Amino acid sequence: MADRIDAISTRWSLLRLAHGTHPDTTKARQMLVLRYSSAVRRYVGAIVRQGDDTDELAQEVVLRLMRGDFAGADPTKGRFRDFLKIAVRNMIQNHWAKSSRRKTEALAAEPLSSDTERDQAWLGVWQKSVLDHALESCRAEESTSGAYTLLRLRMEFPEATSEELAEKLSTKLNVTIKPDACRQMLRRARFKLAESLVEEIKNGLEDESPARVLDELAALGLLEQVKDFLPGNYAQSGKLIS
Repeated sequence: MADRIDAISTRWSLLRLAHGTHPDTTKARQMLVLRYSSAVRRYVGAIVRQGDDTDELAQEVVLRLMRGDFAGADPTKGRFRDFLKIAVRNMIQNHWAKSSRRKTEALAAEPLSSDTERDQAWLGVWQKSVLDHALESCRAEESTSGAYTLLRLRMEFPEATSEELAEKLSTKLNVTIKPDACRQMLRRARFKLAESLVEEIKNGLEDESPARVLDELAALGLLEQVKDFLPGNYAQSGKLIS
């Protein structure tokens, strides 16, 4: 079962499976929760700014995913991240409307006082989610490539020279790595991350065309991570080059 469900190519496919009566339905729901519960929690926290309500509302969204309450979601109407954002915001509005402590319109009076601010908060949350999942893909190959460790070191020490990175990586991996080799490893690691980011972006789109992928990368502020590997004909080929 795990092999079949891990091969699902898009979040929409996973969501449809999670809301059916297939033998893999329970596993699909669990995967949705594992992938997106942190993003949901951060976004609820950005809007609500109150610990008890944040935990309660985030747990409610997660429970709805586990129960299969989003069967009516339609991938033809937009991106998966937009669907999830709207689901979370509707949950908050309904909660406040029922609580008698706030009316539905109270969203406008919250610290995130405009749709633009809330949308920016969600973009930040989703950017982190996409990047975290792409890095996780790199970590899965850590035993053979060292890509994850090197990428993390570069993120932690963005101004470090090749010599400094090589020394830090040598310490981490308990092997001697020369600066030239470290530079080559870093480029390979960055290419792997770029590939993983593109795949992660595709998984959340209703249209996986290269143009849509580039638009989404730009919208999430992640284009910088892949631009060095974009050929001039990417819009036609849809392939990165190392």
